[in-house]
Amino acid sequence: MGTEKIENVILVGTFSGRRSSLKEEVSIEDSLEELKQLTLTAGGRVEEIIPCRLDRINPRTFINKGKIEEIKGIIEIKKINLVIFDDELSASQNKNLEAEWNVRVIDRRALILDIFAKRARTAEGKLQIELAQLMYTLPRLTRMWTHLERQKGGIGLKGPGETQLELDKRMIRDKMRRLKTELKSVVRARHLQREKRRRVPVPQVVLVGYTNSGKSTLFNKLTHSDALAIDQLFATLDPLTRQVTLPHHREILLTDSVGFIRKLPHELVEAFKATLEEVQMADVLIHVIDASDPLWESHKRATEIVLGELSALDKPTLEVYNKIDRLAQREFGIAQSPRRVFISALEGLNLNSLTESLSQLFEFDRKRVRIILPQSRGDLLAIIHREGNIVEQDYQADFMELTVDLPIKRVEQWKKLGFVLVEQPLSSSF
Repeated sequence: MGTEKIENVILVGTFSGRRSSLKEEVSIEDSLEELKQLTLTAGGRVEEIIPCRLDRINPRTFINKGKIEEIKGIIEIKKINLVIFDDELSASQNKNLEAEWNVRVIDRRALILDIFAKRARTAEGKLQIELAQLMYTLPRLTRMWTHLERQKGGIGLKGPGETQLELDKRMIRDKMRRLKTELKSVVRARHLQREKRRRVPVPQVVLVGYTNSGKSTLFNKLTHSDALAIDQLFATLDPLTRQVTLPHHREILLTDSVGFIRKLPHELVEAFKATLEEVQMADVLIHVIDASDPLWESHKRATEIVLGELSALDKPTLEVYNKIDRLAQREFGIAQSPRRVFISALEGLNLNSLTESLSQLFEFDRKRVRIILPQSRGDLLAIIHREGNIVEQDYQADFMELTVDLPIKRVEQWKKLGFVLVEQPLSSSF
């Protein structure tokens, strides 16, 4: 069985005091280190990392001539066959740099798209990635052809016909339309599945966070499953959902979502909106943060930016600071709060505190009600035991009268059936 060729890579990043927004308060070293991890995840071998001071973007080649010559020498010495820029390149800059160095040149966006393409497993994920790649490729087609001056004509055609570039653009737009149609069909099917889930009043909880923060490891611990959890960026792309029982018999549906990253390509945010609807539809978010990462505050902000784009920033959120086993003497340096839990998913530390905090969070979504049920409805009594908590009970010959704590969704459902006599909100100190 053949193996993929490992490419020798140079990474190029830029910095300037006048372009501080470029790195979002992150140093060039940290940004390039993240680019290195992305490159390793994609299967490349990083031979050289080159930070460039850049006070003015060269419209033709992005960086200046002196740096181009310096990198050209390294390419020849180290037999480099791929250069990756941390910044976004225009189509013409990409083309001109490839002509200068005679090697492939890509930017961070193209790299992330490539990783997503390799990691997608479900039919929907693959469709979303292909659509995102086409969205990225379309404006860059001009650099992919050397025969654009050739015209296609023929008998019965008025004028010179279409250039190869125009044909290719039309083919890509047609393919994008087909993919969007296929995606609509897949999304409709998933919407039906989601609606079936939502008819059962079980809260939806979604794990969010910066990529490689430990979401999948935590998901596995809480659900006793074996989803892929490795020390790589974007290990999880396709959302997984499992049922979890919290303390006090509270049940939730827990979903592991795709990890976020700084400068997440717009094409991916757009293409993955269908998958990220799991975040939008969630009742509660668990924001997993790698407390051992020196850049955790920056990663937290980057995640919140994406949540803001999804209109999900105001959802009830439990912040989970993970990987405390890597911290010396458990020095968190983070203020304690009822909405913050400090754990190690890998070591299983403080997971009870996490589930208890999550359970308390759902007190806001519960009511204490007095209900009356026929003695024959043992199925409804089983639901109470599974989803709620019995405070008082009185059994008569033909009926049961109970005071119970139940999810609001279940209360509303049973009110329509005439089972609810009296209701009052639960109080909570959370």
